[in-house]
Amino acid sequence: MSRNVTSSVSPPSVKTSSLLSFPSAVCVCTAVLLLAGCQKQEAADKKLPVMVRTETVAMADYAPRTSLTGVIAARTLNNLSFRVGGRVAERLVDVGQHVDQGAVLARIDPQEQQSDLRSAQADLDAAQAQLTQSAAAFERQKTLLAQGFTTRRDYDAADQALKVAQGSVDAAQSAFANAQQNLSFTELKAGAPGVITARQVETGQVVQAAQTVFTVAEDGDRDAVFNVQETLVARTPASPAVTITLLSDPQVRATGKVREIAPAVDQASGSIRVKIGIPDTPAGMPLGAAVIGSVSAKPAKAILLPWQALTSTAGKPAVWIVDPSTKAVATTPVEVLAYDSGTVVIASGLNEGQSVVTAGGQLLSPGQTVEISGAGQ
Repeated sequence: MSRNVTSSVSPPSVKTSSLLSFPSAVCVCTAVLLLAGCQKQEAADKKLPVMVRTETVAMADYAPRTSLTGVIAARTLNNLSFRVGGRVAERLVDVGQHVDQGAVLARIDPQEQQSDLRSAQADLDAAQAQLTQSAAAFERQKTLLAQGFTTRRDYDAADQALKVAQGSVDAAQSAFANAQQNLSFTELKAGAPGVITARQVETGQVVQAAQTVFTVAEDGDRDAVFNVQETLVARTPASPAVTITLLSDPQVRATGKVREIAPAVDQASGSIRVKIGIPDTPAGMPLGAAVIGSVSAKPAKAILLPWQALTSTAGKPAVWIVDPSTKAVATTPVEVLAYDSGTVVIASGLNEGQSVVTAGGQLLSPGQTVEISGAGQ
């Protein structure tokens, strides 16, 4: 016997509308994303111009000005020494003291020289007495010979004795003069007015003849001494005018000329010593004062740009160039001649009339269009 059995379990209900709408939602989302991407691409393709400042390239005479620090030195230094040896009895001056010509700087004990002078005086007196006696004998022989009471041989002997006595007197006088001079050499005097810059002896010290006792910087025109790099010497004109300025007081100025260039490079510093003569040296520039010497090198044609205009491409210096027709920018490599305060000197790589970005270059990329806020004249 059969029975129709109807299950009481109904199939799960499915929201047909939700299943039908899911593909549509995916399509909508995809369309929205594509539309947003397109808008971004369009925005990227339509970048707003970047505001920059430019300057027109123009050639100019560039003469770099070099400044170095040096010191004021005496043009003439004299090493003074005694001409005779002895013990220093008195020292009358010290370092830094100004002395006049003929001023006594030091004395040595004159006892030995005084003894030599007395001995020379005694020898001179004896020679003069001998000369007087010989002269009287000669006159007597001369009279007797005229009267025929003496022989020619005795007359010649008297004449010879007179000449010998005269020679002895001359020698004694020379020795006496030398003794007097040696006595005067016991005083060391300044040969010219100047400033004592060094001393090497003290009172009581025994010195030898020609041993340096004092060093004197003579008065007169001074020199400014600088240690200069060899490359700077090569680029500097032959006879440049050098402006000398006192470091402690820039109001004190003078103009000098190159007086001496050392023929060899100093092995210790690798520099060349240059002396600048300063005629009519101002009184405000004493010995040893620190000064600044400034000189302009040989002028050369170059392009001067603000340092902000410089960028780099492939690791080399470059600048941004603006196309005048499209206002698009591009980098071009340049050769830098020098870097100055706030300025970069371009030797090559640019042509006159080109427009170079001098401000705002850090926001640029190749092909970027720009809007010029101001152009250098």
